[in-house]
Amino acid sequence: MSKETSSISNGRADLLPVLKRELGKSGSLSKEVMSGVAGKTSLPLNEVYGVATFYAYLPVLPTGKNVIRVCRCVPCDLKDVQAVIGSIKKEIGIAPGETTADGKFSFELVNCIGACDQAPAMMINGEMYGNLTPTRISEILKSY
Repeated sequence: MSKETSSISNGRADLLPVLKRELGKSGSLSKEVMSGVAGKTSLPLNEVYGVATFYAYLPVLPTGKNVIRVCRCVPCDLKDVQAVIGSIKKEIGIAPGETTADGKFSFELVNCIGACDQAPAMMINGEMYGNLTPTRISEILKSY
């Protein structure tokens, strides 16, 4: 294995930990941050971007203080996740993919949060909430 191939291989192995570390410093993975990561890992910027945008938990845009992630997997869809989405939109006044003007909330839809037995489910800042109803959603959001 050539030195160049070995460097890229190590860069790939280190990419996710480096992205997570940079996310902790800046709160999002902007183009400038990803460019710096590409330099640190000796990987092309497009590869760094591809990995960063693949994972829902690695935001490339600034997020609010509280990030709401609503699960869109089949069990949640079958248990009326649309009512959950509608309740959140009503409570905080934004649609999925948006952040409130005051920076308090960001709202995202994700493929799976591993709570199929508690569908419909959401996470706020890593805290899991399941078996959601519009009333429960209102109570949960008021605590933030």
